[in-house]
Amino acid sequence: MRAWTPDQIATACGARVVAGAAVAGGPSRVTIDSRDVGPGDLFVGLLGERVDGGSYAAQALATGAWGVLVSGGHAAGLEDAADGVVIGAEDPLRALQALATAWRRELGADVVAITGSTGKTSTKDILLAMLAPARRTVATPQNLNTEIGLPLVVLSAPAGTEVLVLEMGMRGAGQIAELAAIAEPDVGVIVSIGAVHLELLGTVEAVAAAKAELIAGLRPGGTAVVPAGERLLEPFLREDVETVTFGPGGDVDDLAGIELPFDAAHLLLDAMAAKAAAAAIGVVVEGPIAVAFSSRRGERLALPGGVTIVDDCYNANPMSMRAALDELSRAPGRRVAVLGDMLELGEGEVGYHVDVGAYARDRADVLVTVGPLAAQMGGDYAVVDAAAATELVEALMEPGDTILVKASNGVGLHVIAESLR
Repeated sequence: MRAWTPDQIATACGARVVAGAAVAGGPSRVTIDSRDVGPGDLFVGLLGERVDGGSYAAQALATGAWGVLVSGGHAAGLEDAADGVVIGAEDPLRALQALATAWRRELGADVVAITGSTGKTSTKDILLAMLAPARRTVATPQNLNTEIGLPLVVLSAPAGTEVLVLEMGMRGAGQIAELAAIAEPDVGVIVSIGAVHLELLGTVEAVAAAKAELIAGLRPGGTAVVPAGERLLEPFLREDVETVTFGPGGDVDDLAGIELPFDAAHLLLDAMAAKAAAAAIGVVVEGPIAVAFSSRRGERLALPGGVTIVDDCYNANPMSMRAALDELSRAPGRRVAVLGDMLELGEGEVGYHVDVGAYARDRADVLVTVGPLAAQMGGDYAVVDAAAATELVEALMEPGDTILVKASNGVGLHVIAESLR
């Protein structure tokens, strides 16, 4: 946004310039972290649960920020700011989102939005690898897939960006719709529907309806990429949107001509979804694809003695647990599953854990459970927390082991891989 004037940015935000209207040019970057502000940045002061970011506006200007976007009350106290732009908004978060939409339109890039109960991050990573050789592509880093993170990703895209690949996360109804309104996607990919966020949504049918908000958010003539045979999504398909299915029996059901650095079944399915999305924006994928997966999503750590740690503990639900256990079952040597609580599963949480335990016992030689819910899996060992699990795994580990570590993020099992690393 270097070429935008303060007035252009304020207009895009639905806000007003309080000071610095004469400043030439626009910001080089947008940030909401006052500790990260540098020269040329636009600092957006958001109201958080514990901290009001607007209170750091003067500090941001003092560090050389191009300007600040804050609530009217904070802006009023900066009317006499000697340097930098001060933009006042009724709601800084809504202003940030509106600015992102305006920049998305300015870019004119193809926008691919990806959501799903499981596999959305892997699909995003694979699609980025498929597109990068052919198109200037910006994709969601880390977990910036919320109503705050997604606008920041859009605003990070430099002029000349040709494709935006945006991951969309959710916990409840209406959140995907909000993200789609910001991003205005051309292609919407729903990777999977499963038992997640049931604590708030109640049923898998409600999960499907929430994910299908992405289909509703597509422009007429856009493309919806959905799993073949997913009946829960059928009521939400649109006649004015092209539907492309992927997976066995779908429109895209093979990866012929593509060389991938993995052969896990669930990742191959994700790759089919990515291939379908690439085709929807005119990119034909061929040859070797170098994929860099996001951390803690099946990340493999090689240890001395031929031990392999599979760090898949960013998140977990019954569907992703089964996929990870299927992959573990293919490993050579002794197979150890360290499984923690799956959170936000609602009233049926115990039953889901019992079922995953039965599934694990057929695919792992040793089952270690972590937490009160995971204890219902009936493992060989049960411990209360991540610290105890770390000690146990270190004691149990034998040469040649493959050790899967998987749980919901809140369980904190990442400390196992970090300790062993």
